[in-house]
Amino acid sequence: MPEGPSVRKFHHLASAFVGQQVVKTGGSSKKPCPATLQFLWLQDTQVHGKKLFLRFDADVGAEAEVGPPGSCCIPEPLQRQAQREAVVDPVAKPQKTDDGLSGPAELLPKGPGGPDGLTGNSPAAGAQRWLQVSFGLFGSIWVNEFSRAKKANKRGDWRDPAPRLVLHFDGGGFLAFYNCQMAWSPTAVAEPCRDILSEEFHRGQALEALGQPQPVCYTLLDQRYFSGLGNIIKNEALYRARIHPLSLDSLLGPSCLESLVDHVVEFSADWLRGKFQGQRRHTQVYLKEQCPAGHQVLRDAFGPPGGLQRLTWWCPQCQPQLPSEEPQHLQS
Repeated sequence: MPEGPSVRKFHHLASAFVGQQVVKTGGSSKKPCPATLQFLWLQDTQVHGKKLFLRFDADVGAEAEVGPPGSCCIPEPLQRQAQREAVVDPVAKPQKTDDGLSGPAELLPKGPGGPDGLTGNSPAAGAQRWLQVSFGLFGSIWVNEFSRAKKANKRGDWRDPAPRLVLHFDGGGFLAFYNCQMAWSPTAVAEPCRDILSEEFHRGQALEALGQPQPVCYTLLDQRYFSGLGNIIKNEALYRARIHPLSLDSLLGPSCLESLVDHVVEFSADWLRGKFQGQRRHTQVYLKEQCPAGHQVLRDAFGPPGGLQRLTWWCPQCQPQLPSEEPQHLQS
């Protein structure tokens, strides 16, 4: 699933179409039906963690709402750098933003309701003007081009993935959404204090959440405390903080937890910065056979009982698992 840095890049690209009218639609989505967006105006975009919000109005003169604090597409230190770079021109050239991944167009269940229990198939009710987009395992947004098959499917054909939604704008460009689930919402639900890429990310709340008597790799993926943090950030932050993924939160020393939160924020910001500079993501343990110190990396699936089991990479020498009764402190 795309993590916070990827979704913020999606937000940056979609923001280039703000102020334009949707003149043509397409895609396989049933809720919402693509036709319900035709002739609407894209008035605003917001981002929170792994979710993208797009505001549509029937009137071009509709007053845009002021987004919640911390909802900008990139953190403040990166905004100044981004302003010095060329602004994305939606008609200039095709861009893809899926980090080279592609997958089947539908990986999420087709239920009667939208994500987080949101329902609604049309903004016609008036109040529901925000389209909430939650990306699936290989979710992505493509600008001015469509995703193409990179390999044959199980049947041996090279069928291209089908977009869930395609929006053509009066400026001449278009957005294609893949592997996502969408629903109308009356507001852009954002809590910047929980977003790891927000300037208002609350370290105190994050540290408090890390005081639970459960494996630290479970807590890190809890979007209630670390919105935007996914499996890649989890693996990298734990390795850089020298913490075993199954270490109990409540037995980690304060300096160890501080270091972990530091690495979460720093790696996420570096990843996002690299996206805006066209650089590939650099990992030290994720998908690796050896860590930077030359030790063999282990891999296993961890997750709460009855919950999602996520593949985890760690180095048993750099991230030793200490006895449960022995508090773990920051290792040099």
